[in-house]
Amino acid sequence: MEEVVNCRILEFYSGIGGMRYSLMKAGIKGEVVEAFDINDTANDVYQHNFNHRPFQGNIQTLTALELDKYRADAWLLSPPCQPYTRQGLQKHSADARAFSFIKILELIPHMLQPPQMLFVENVVGFETSDTHEQMLEILRKIGLITQEYILSPLQFGIPYSRPRYFCLAKREPLSFHNPSYNNKLVFTPDPLIMLESIKPMDGQLSQDNGLEEPNISCQPIKNFLEIEPLFNQHGALSFINEYDVSMVDSEDGSDNTWNEGCGPKDMESTTGPNKIVEEIERSDANKSPLDNYCVPISLIERWGSAMGILIYHCFTSRFPLFRDVIACIFNYPCAFHDCPEKKLPQHETDIVFPDSKRCCCFTKSYHRYVKGTGSVLATSEVSQNGSLKKPDICSLKHLGLRYFTPREVANLHSFPEDFHFPPHISIRQQYALLGNSMSITVVASLFRYMFAQPS
Repeated sequence: MEEVVNCRILEFYSGIGGMRYSLMKAGIKGEVVEAFDINDTANDVYQHNFNHRPFQGNIQTLTALELDKYRADAWLLSPPCQPYTRQGLQKHSADARAFSFIKILELIPHMLQPPQMLFVENVVGFETSDTHEQMLEILRKIGLITQEYILSPLQFGIPYSRPRYFCLAKREPLSFHNPSYNNKLVFTPDPLIMLESIKPMDGQLSQDNGLEEPNISCQPIKNFLEIEPLFNQHGALSFINEYDVSMVDSEDGSDNTWNEGCGPKDMESTTGPNKIVEEIERSDANKSPLDNYCVPISLIERWGSAMGILIYHCFTSRFPLFRDVIACIFNYPCAFHDCPEKKLPQHETDIVFPDSKRCCCFTKSYHRYVKGTGSVLATSEVSQNGSLKKPDICSLKHLGLRYFTPREVANLHSFPEDFHFPPHISIRQQYALLGNSMSITVVASLFRYMFAQPS
C-alpha cells in the first residue's frame, strides 16, 4: 500500500477542527491549504489551536475559478446536519442550510482542477435525502467512485454512541483498497481493518442472531473522565485529580452526599418547559469545579420521570419495549427512520456509571435541556445488577448525578489533550461546538483508508 503524499486539502465547514485533527491522527502527509466556516465562535477555537483563522465568508459566493486557485487534491466537507435530522423539519435540499453544500458540489464540473478525492460527513438520515441523491449524481458524472459508510465510535472501542454517515470518493486512476465495496453503503468497519490495527467489536451484530451486546470490547467511560472516581467504605465518592477534591463525607461522619449543594432546591423554572437554568457560569468560586456540573435537585424532581439507568452495557430502562427497534438501528441503521415513533426513546435522559461501556450522543443542546441531549454520569455507588425497574425520584437523588464536562465530551470525541478552548468561550458555547463536531477516531480510520493507494 502506498499513501497519497504531498496532498493539498480544502476543509469545508471546518468547525473546531475535527477534520484537521483526524488528518493528524491518521498521519496523512498533506497540507490544509484553507479551511472554511461561517461561525465566528468556531473559528476562534480553530485559530486558537492551529494558529490559522478559517475563511469566514459565505462559501456560496465562491466560484469555480477561485476554488481552482487552491489546486486542492482533496475536499473534506461536514455540511450542516439540521436539514436531515429526525427531530428537524426534514426539508433536505429545500432547507436553506443545505444550499451551500449543493452549490459547492455544482461547481466541481466547471473546475479546471477538480478534487481527486472527496470526503463527506453527516448525520444518519442524510443517506435517504434528495441532497444525497444530488451528490451521488454529480460525483458519478465527474468520474468519482464512492464508498459510503454508517459507523459509530462504539465499533472502534469508544464507549460513545454517535452513528454518522460518511461518503468517500476517489477519481481514477486512484482507487480503493477494497473495490468490492464501490458504490455501496456499508455498516461495518471491516473494509478498513486490513489497513488498521483496529479490531471490530467482539459482540458484532448478526442479522441471523438478532441483537447482541454491541459494545463488549469498548473501554469503560471512566477512561475518558477528567477524574478517577473512588468509593470509600461508606459508598461515598472521592476523587483523585488535579483539583485535590476532598472526600464527600463530612469529618463528623454525617451524610453529605452530592444531592446537597447540587443546585438550589427552590430554583424556579423561568425558562419554559424542559429548559435548564444555567447556574454553571455563575458558580461559587469556592466550590470544586466538578460541583458546578451537578444536576440540580430541582431538575431531578421536575424531570426525573424522563431519566432511566442504562443497563446491560447501557441500554435504557425501556429496552424490553423496543428491542426490535434497537436491533433495527444496529443491524439496519438506514431503517431507523422507518421504526414506529411511539417505540423510539427520543426523550429519555440516560444515566451511566464510570464502569459503563456506552453513553448516548451529546448534542449541541447538552446541559441546556434535560431530555434527549446526552447521558449524565452517576457518581455514587449503586447496584448495577441489570434490574429493569425504573428508579424513582428518591433513588435518583442519591446517584450524585452530574453532567459530563466539556473536556470529557471532547475526550469521547477523541480530541487530543492539547486541544483547548480560548478563555472567552463560554461553557454553553463549548458544549454547542462539541455537539456539532465529530469522532476523530472514526474519521481518522476512514482517512487512512481513503488516502491509501493500492500498489
